[in-house]
Amino acid sequence: MAGILEEINEPQDIKKLNMLQLNQLAEEIRAFIIETIARTGGHLASSLGAVEITLALHYIFDSPRDKIIWDVGHQTYAHKIITGRRDKFKSIRQYGGLSGFPKRAESPHDIFETGHSSTSISAALGMAKSRDLRNGKEHIIAVIGDGALTAGLAFEAMNNAGHLKENIIVVLNDNEMSIARNVGAIASYLSRIRMDPHFIKVRDDLRWLLKQIPAIGEKMLKVARNIEEHLTYMMVPGVIFEALGFTYLGPFDGHNIELLCSILKKAKDMAGPRLIHILTRKGKGYQFAEDDATRFHGVLPFDIETGESEEEKTIPTYTEMFGKTIIELARENEKIVTITAAMPDGTGLSEFSKIFPERFFDVGIAEQHAVTFAGGLAAGGLRPVVAIYSTFLQRAFDQILHDVCMQKLPVVFAVDRGGIVGEDGETHQGIFDLSFLRILPNLIIMSPKDENELRQMLKTAIEHPTPSVVRYSRGRGVGIPIDKKIEKIEIGKAEMLRDGTDLAILAIGNMVYPSRLAAENLHALGINSAVVNMRFLKPLDENLIEDLARRCGRIVTVEENVISGGLGSAVLEMLMSKGLSGAVIHSIGLPDRFIEHGSPSLLREKLGLTSEGIARTIQGVFKKVG
Repeated sequence: MAGILEEINEPQDIKKLNMLQLNQLAEEIRAFIIETIARTGGHLASSLGAVEITLALHYIFDSPRDKIIWDVGHQTYAHKIITGRRDKFKSIRQYGGLSGFPKRAESPHDIFETGHSSTSISAALGMAKSRDLRNGKEHIIAVIGDGALTAGLAFEAMNNAGHLKENIIVVLNDNEMSIARNVGAIASYLSRIRMDPHFIKVRDDLRWLLKQIPAIGEKMLKVARNIEEHLTYMMVPGVIFEALGFTYLGPFDGHNIELLCSILKKAKDMAGPRLIHILTRKGKGYQFAEDDATRFHGVLPFDIETGESEEEKTIPTYTEMFGKTIIELARENEKIVTITAAMPDGTGLSEFSKIFPERFFDVGIAEQHAVTFAGGLAAGGLRPVVAIYSTFLQRAFDQILHDVCMQKLPVVFAVDRGGIVGEDGETHQGIFDLSFLRILPNLIIMSPKDENELRQMLKTAIEHPTPSVVRYSRGRGVGIPIDKKIEKIEIGKAEMLRDGTDLAILAIGNMVYPSRLAAENLHALGINSAVVNMRFLKPLDENLIEDLARRCGRIVTVEENVISGGLGSAVLEMLMSKGLSGAVIHSIGLPDRFIEHGSPSLLREKLGLTSEGIARTIQGVFKKVG
């Protein structure tokens, strides 16, 4: 890092720069981001593509008085760097360091926390209405990506904003959509004219004059409007936004700072809802990221010269094993179809999409639609598998309840990233799924202890006649041998891994192996523990749990999920219903709070979810109860 960036400590500092200096600053910021993320890992491509628009926004507007609301946080690294966090940027996504997403507690310039997409326009509209009710004067700007605009929430917000005629600016950062070459220059020219205040005044005056002409004025005005609308349809790729009540401006080159500043300055003085459409390139300034923006969307530490990650790949991830297994099963069962909400690579479905393109559906960032769409596919006789991250499944709770479970439709939810995710932090930790899914009738919920059991559970789920969930964690498996033939598991049947008489440890998912190792450590201390791989959260293996409660008198449950409503709650409720409330029960899991960012291994250590932590907790409980 050198040059201009060293002198930028707050947004006001960039207002002193000329356009040549702003362009130099953009290059310095890119170099700084690449250098840092190569060491820490993070979201690279999106932030590299948003450098110029970030500088232009802060150059024209006065943050934090003016509110810049970022949709998701993948594009906010430059924003963090120029808003007083340059010196801390090397700690991004590290435990105790900067969050990888906007964080209100971190800076007054982070107006709204956004880890899930498509929320910025709704939030901006709420802030704009709040401003008006208290007679405020600040500008409200929402920056949203073209992918995020596929979600219904974004269009609901735009529809409402158009109806209210609220004074907000939406910046559409488009790095994916195709714009016809012969339209761009014309659209840019027309937009420049339409933004000119003199043009707007002349147009409005003309409309007023036409309306004054007796008898034919309204007809002439209608003809004029029809001509304007037809020209818009033919020449400007923003008709849908105009129909929603927005003044559409663009598309413009999102890497031309001078142009962006000019556009934003003019849009700033306009009234009503405005949408500025800019075209950017993901990964801008780093060739590897430009060539493969998907791979460099979220990266582990990498070598800048080669673009290669330093991670070893000897053991497959759960995601990779899911992708491989679903292909195997689909070869045998032609009714299997798969659905993703804009995450084919992240959920392991890319290869499936190539082999079975007609049986693969990417619905965009539209989780609610994905679930109901799956329900429709199931009602039509197919076996849909919805591959989705735990944290994003939260957005479709009502659809799971109403459109799948209530109708007992055989939809399989392959819930990836269950439990602690790590560096993405609070918005992405998948720590609530066992709790919010367990309350739904007709739903089978299972979680594998290893990658081989994942395969068995997928087969079990696909061949079961009611809805089911297979929930697995982020990262690599445990490296066990993989059975060539995939066998089903008996629904609700747990697996006794180790018998014991002093207490029983009931673990689920990725907590099974640490619990078994904890039992071995406890055995050396004279505590003889049974260990059970629960496999199923719903239904529970009630006979086994009841037997262990009677024999041992002490039950410890272990889960990588919030304690409230999870495995521990399920076991306690079941034992109470059996009249066994005298058994001592202790739940090990996650506390009733949002979990900060940090490496998964570090977070598990601090939260007591390692074998040592589990053994230590059990020792304390054992001493208390005698």
